Amino acid sequence: MNEVVKFLQENPVQYFATIGLDGKPKVRPFQFMLEEGGKLYFCTSNQKNVYTQINQCPFVEVCIASPAFAWIRLSGEVVFSQDMKVKQKIIETSELVRSIYNTADNPIFEVFYLENAKAEIADFSGNPAKEYIL
Repeated sequence: MNEVVKFLQENPVQYFATIGLDGKPKVRPFQFMLEEGGKLYFCTSNQKNVYTQINQCPFVEVCIASPAFAWIRLSGEVVFSQDMKVKQKIIETSELVRSIYNTADNPIFEVFYLENAKAEIADFSGNPAKEYIL
């Protein structure tokens, strides 16, 4: 878990893939927020298309590449959380999120984690990818 979290923190622009309401893949930049209690948390607005898409089909994949040409693929099932401690921690630690939502109790501010998450870290070294069940 530590290696996955470190990779996510060191490479803040990530690409989050969902299945759109039209049945076609949709990918957009996203950002990992934090690890809490063994869960990897992200956030979004319940006014965005991505929120509707992951409610319709909660299976997602995140892909991140480092400047050194290593990459991680992270997949799992989205579970929304109303944990105010997690929401508050995200608001306190992310200036960007705070500038959008202002407070943890903003009704459009949604946080979620990936259940049954799997991660694979690989590079062009020829060595086998490292696999993690989170």
